[in-house]
Amino acid sequence: VQLQASGGGLVQAGGSLRLSCTASGFATDYKAMHWFRQAPGREREPVACISSSIVNPIYADSMKGRFTISRDDAKNSVYLQMDSLKPEDTAVYYCATDKGGPWCTMNGYEYWGQGTLVTVSS
Repeated sequence: VQLQASGGGLVQAGGSLRLSCTASGFATDYKAMHWFRQAPGREREPVACISSSIVNPIYADSMKGRFTISRDDAKNSVYLQMDSLKPEDTAVYYCATDKGGPWCTMNGYEYWGQGTLVTVSS
């Protein structure tokens, strides 16, 4: 099982980035998929989750209206469109599967891979 995130980089405040995550070793069809992030010296922070049915994606409060999670199971991939980026969004972003299977739950992450670094300059 592998999850590979990509698309990070350096962007100015107010800019946009689109992150991608491609899974291998399993099919994403029946998995809820998460994005979470971790900034240096800080704890892991949930960003967004999308269920296998793509109903009602869930966002952390600080990301609502700025970030959009989507998925393409034909490509075994999940995406995170990030707009209106702020310096406090600087972190390594990871994608992960939900321990709860097809639904976004609070049960934690089952698998996650290497993240991609997003740096937002002021």
